[in-house]
Amino acid sequence: MGETIIGIDIGGTTVKIGFLNMQGDIIHKWEIDTNREKQGLYIVDEIWNSVTRKISEFQMTNILGIGVGAPGFVDKTTGLVYEAVNIGWKDFELGKELEQRSGLPVYVENDVNLVALAENWIGAGNNAKDLIAISLGTGVGSGVIANGEILNGMNGTAGEIGHIIADPEGYPCNCGRAGCLDTIASATGIVKQAMDKIAEHPESGLAALYRTTGKIDAKDVFDLAGKGDRISENVIQRTADLLGLLIANAATMINPSKIIIGGGVSKAGEQLLQPVRRAFQKYSLPRISQNCHIEIAKLGNDAGIIGAAYLVTQEALHG
Repeated sequence: MGETIIGIDIGGTTVKIGFLNMQGDIIHKWEIDTNREKQGLYIVDEIWNSVTRKISEFQMTNILGIGVGAPGFVDKTTGLVYEAVNIGWKDFELGKELEQRSGLPVYVENDVNLVALAENWIGAGNNAKDLIAISLGTGVGSGVIANGEILNGMNGTAGEIGHIIADPEGYPCNCGRAGCLDTIASATGIVKQAMDKIAEHPESGLAALYRTTGKIDAKDVFDLAGKGDRISENVIQRTADLLGLLIANAATMINPSKIIIGGGVSKAGEQLLQPVRRAFQKYSLPRISQNCHIEIAKLGNDAGIIGAAYLVTQEALHG
């Protein structure tokens, strides 16, 4: 077997881990639960214990390095995670901690930046020089590639489209401000909007479903909108319109050829894409929208570990 890369994608619920080759093919992948006790104190140990067992099981010898994605604000040069709210890390030296345990070179990046790199490497991006990747999950994450490089900015905060303000009078965001795209276009934001509509329109199909089941999720809103429930349609339309507006504004800065939408909400496919594309056309400069394709991500849950492997290949090739 040739050189192997360990790819790690740390999420709020699970940590995805894989052995990959230099082409981004997954040799073996698995998951462990993210242990958020004591501000994520045990996460690195639990990851490394799991990896050690698998190295032994698969008799891996020629390991090139470790690529790792973490949520939140990450300094790729130092491997420091400034803040990962849904894990509990603050100024956490992830790169150093993993290097100490593994004795291997470790490369750290924001998790959605890794999705952008992976999709551009072997997914929907097709090696675009300028690309925006957006992940609509529990929150809204994003990664921006400009001139072939991930935008990190001065302290790892560049390209955070989820924290562009879409509605200054909107819901409070966990960043401390109000009305960020994160509070609208995430699965959580869609549910918040739906709950407001249920209160306003108790006669709606959405309200009936909520009374029956006692809960509602983003998929329910899309399903009911597909069946003609007007209130659900309104939620999807507003979400898509604001998402299209903010993507159009972001696209003005880097003039991308591709915008890729992933994450759990993207499973709605064309039901989401069509109104987002319409909004993007409406709000964009024509020279930008005419040459930009909006597509659903292709790599799904594997994108994080594939992007992590890409980090290691680039270091190996270019140093």
